[in-house]
Amino acid sequence: MKINGNAIRPGNVIEHKNGLWIAVKIQHTQPGKGGAYLQVELKNLRDGTKLNERFRSSETVERVRLEQKPYQYLYEDGELLTFMDANTYEQVNISKELAGDKTQYLKDGMDLEIEFYEDEALNILLPEHLTFEITETEPTVKGQTAASSYKPAMLENGVRIMVPPFCEAGEKVVVNTETSEYVKRAD
Repeated sequence: MKINGNAIRPGNVIEHKNGLWIAVKIQHTQPGKGGAYLQVELKNLRDGTKLNERFRSSETVERVRLEQKPYQYLYEDGELLTFMDANTYEQVNISKELAGDKTQYLKDGMDLEIEFYEDEALNILLPEHLTFEITETEPTVKGQTAASSYKPAMLENGVRIMVPPFCEAGEKVVVNTETSEYVKRAD
């Protein structure tokens, strides 16, 4: 579907320079001289390279719709991650490189979605919030009760995050998978 260059939004996937790119950041710019344009930071969905492009409103780009299908994470095999379609039991492999930082949040048997473009797996969509146990954290310093004071903690998956002073080792916390930030204590 063709869209104007100034209609690109973060998260949109476009076909550009013979590749599939996702818009990461956009910035509207109106210089004193000349026409306005949209400065877009693009990330290649296949190899992860980044590109900054300018799109004017007179230009058109091809917006691509990705199909999202439910899958279950099975296991890691070297550089490949294996997922299974819950309905057909078909398995699909995605490289760790393509999955990027999301691999640190994968748990065996986890349900998630995979984005496809013409039967090619391009992206893993994790749940927004996941629960992990704190394996180690620093003791709380007496008097450290300011609302903005946080301390480092190590989660069971090896990820380091900042948690409030009342969180201790052995507790379960909810983590935002997009930002790797503490959300709340798990119920």
